[in-house]
Amino acid sequence: MSLHHEEEIYARQGFGAELGIVGQVGLLLIDFVNGFADPAAFGGGNIGPAIENSRELLAQARQRGFPVAHSRIVYADDGADANIFSLKVPSLLGLTETSHGSQIVDALAPVEGELIVRKTTPSAFFGTGLAPWLTAKSVSTLLVGGCVTSGCVRASVIDAMCHGFRPVVVEDCVGDRAIAPHEANLFDMRQKCGDVLPLAAVLQRLDATQGSG
Repeated sequence: MSLHHEEEIYARQGFGAELGIVGQVGLLLIDFVNGFADPAAFGGGNIGPAIENSRELLAQARQRGFPVAHSRIVYADDGADANIFSLKVPSLLGLTETSHGSQIVDALAPVEGELIVRKTTPSAFFGTGLAPWLTAKSVSTLLVGGCVTSGCVRASVIDAMCHGFRPVVVEDCVGDRAIAPHEANLFDMRQKCGDVLPLAAVLQRLDATQGSG
């Protein structure tokens, strides 16, 4: 079955409506940490290019005054908060507060006023203060970059939608260690829970709706 035919099926059933960029915009960068940038650890695939592309995304968000949040996977040094996620992927327990692998990559290092979300599950929303922080900042539309597309990005986008935010996945600013899951999950998110657009299109729409600052 061709991709075009699959898209026709979804369209016929009413999927894929566009959410658009509405109201205050925020940015969430998910798990762009050293461990996921390293193909010998948790990385590989197109995560490296996603990090590079996200430099411009982050710069634009800062220039436009958007609230910015970053997430990290952080487990206790003694593994006291081990859970089903770490049972499935035991190597994640090595991502502790001070471990090199858990630190946000230098190219996307947070600055003062940006939220750092520490999490032990795929979603940046589950059991964290991210949703109320975004609500307090009056965010309606949430731009999303990060890794991996099929895991923590997808989980966070679904939860963003469930919390009432309009997710816009920046297509060239998300990456996965394997390309097939990356592409499949972009397709699925586009149909069911968010818009999926390349960075150039996102910036064009921001300029059209809010001005270039």
